[in-house]
Amino acid sequence: MSTATDTGFVDSGELGPLHYAGVLLAVVTGLIHLRLGVGFAPSPLGLSFLFAGVVFLAAGAAVVANYRRGLLYRLGIPFTAGQIVLWYYVNFAAGTKAFPADVGTLGAVDKVAQVVLLVVLALLLRE
Repeated sequence: MSTATDTGFVDSGELGPLHYAGVLLAVVTGLIHLRLGVGFAPSPLGLSFLFAGVVFLAAGAAVVANYRRGLLYRLGIPFTAGQIVLWYYVNFAAGTKAFPADVGTLGAVDKVAQVVLLVVLALLLRE
């Protein structure tokens, strides 16, 4: 596990391919959540999308800044898994949509990014 350094905001010397993949996936899902949040705001659903988007983007920035990466990985797994479960429940289990016919392109991109992010976070924890 790495510790924070005084070499500046970005400590790219310690970032490997898995780190870059995780940050990219967090940015993708974060931007999707922000876009959805703006579309649904100011409803509670829209605010929850905005919150999740900010969390994904802030976590990606914190990894790049070498801020408590191990903790971010450990918190990121249940947070991301919870996003997937809530998405399925709200849209399909308790909603009116049919799975997988009504997933849509944005939903598919987001969920693929989140599933791959879960794998990346698990692999980073094992390092």
